Amino acid sequence: MGGFFTGRTLTGIGRDLRAGRESARGLVARVLDSVDKDLNAFVTLDAEGAEAAARWADEELASGVDRGPLHGVPVAVKDIIDVAGLPTGMGSGHFAGHVAEADAACVTMLRDAGAVIVGKTGTQEFAFGGSGDVSVNGAVRNPHDRERMSGGSSSGSAVAVAAGMVPLAIGTDTGGSVRIPSAFCGIAGFKPAHGTIPADGVFPLSRSLDHVGVLAATADDCRVAYHALTGPPEAVPSLLDGSSGGQDGGTPYGRVAWIEPPACDPEVERRVRALFPDAPSERIDFAGLRQVFLAIEYSEAYDVHAERVAEAPGRYQPATLARLEGAGRMPGWRLVRALRERDRYAEEIAGLLDRYDLLAMPTMPIPAPRIGATEVGLGPLTALLVSLTSPWNVLGLPALSVPAGTVPADGGGELPVGAQLVTRRGAESLLFTAAEHLTT
Repeated sequence: MGGFFTGRTLTGIGRDLRAGRESARGLVARVLDSVDKDLNAFVTLDAEGAEAAARWADEELASGVDRGPLHGVPVAVKDIIDVAGLPTGMGSGHFAGHVAEADAACVTMLRDAGAVIVGKTGTQEFAFGGSGDVSVNGAVRNPHDRERMSGGSSSGSAVAVAAGMVPLAIGTDTGGSVRIPSAFCGIAGFKPAHGTIPADGVFPLSRSLDHVGVLAATADDCRVAYHALTGPPEAVPSLLDGSSGGQDGGTPYGRVAWIEPPACDPEVERRVRALFPDAPSERIDFAGLRQVFLAIEYSEAYDVHAERVAEAPGRYQPATLARLEGAGRMPGWRLVRALRERDRYAEEIAGLLDRYDLLAMPTMPIPAPRIGATEVGLGPLTALLVSLTSPWNVLGLPALSVPAGTVPADGGGELPVGAQLVTRRGAESLLFTAAEHLTT
């Protein structure tokens, strides 16, 4: 499964670039050689553009211009994010042949940081779903088992990293679309607080819930990439006031609450819970938050797609069209109520985060299902895929998924699972500190 970048960190790659042991042009060549077409992670490779950008990055580094830890690093970008001169197809027949005229804001940030854009990665059609197997380009396959879902909607970005084709990818997350495929594929995925990385130039699914995020092999690589794009972190005081542990869930990275999942595969819950053995259990209203999420997502998604649904429904994948038609039947009062309820839930979770530094839970309640599945033992797949991730989009809080080992798969073998950490806005550094302790 491993490609050239498997086991390599952004810090190590940067060190090799600056010592002359690697060149940006050489890294681009490695990307192009590492692409496994059977996984279907990439929909567009930009060899010419990447080689030109890499040449410029090498020349800058040689002349003493250093733009930071992403300088010369190859990066893949999800195919709902505009990259000037490249197709942005959104995984849909509606945008066949569409070429972006300008870079999205996050792509501009990448270029300013010296990163080299190597291509566009596959996405669930219009990013509307968490399975990774609904697209005009076909299913993106999980590198741990090619008959299983990669997760979505940032499916290609996760697989490109997990298979070692690139060290870093950019995705989007509306209900879990960075964290879901990260958990299924055994990598790290970080959704910053809402609006931290601008979404200009990203095709919208639900503007109130859409986040731009990063996917990498480790949480530390996510940290490096996030800070390269947004600036160094500010000091964040812990509730422990610098102490290294304590009662009631105290740890070197703060007080942690274990959030009880409403439905979860027992092996997944056991594996993730073992990382937080002393954390006290808390419950939140996942069912109520899901209703808020659906009302906002469906209302805003239908606003984006209403004319296309009316004029050219046949260009959608059937599963996407069915979801949009359902969204069109959402009554207006549901959105009004959801916005009011969101404020109430925000106050409740803020109170929880006044007592704890971090909230922990599984990222996904199940390991990756087989491609094409619609039901699993716990119930309908569509609801399960976002059951533990979507609340943090509703509330706009930063959330990080980190690899948490593996569990036995039905039919034999092992599949990755993820642990999800959530904190208050401005305390992102605690997520990365916790991840460092959990993975050492």
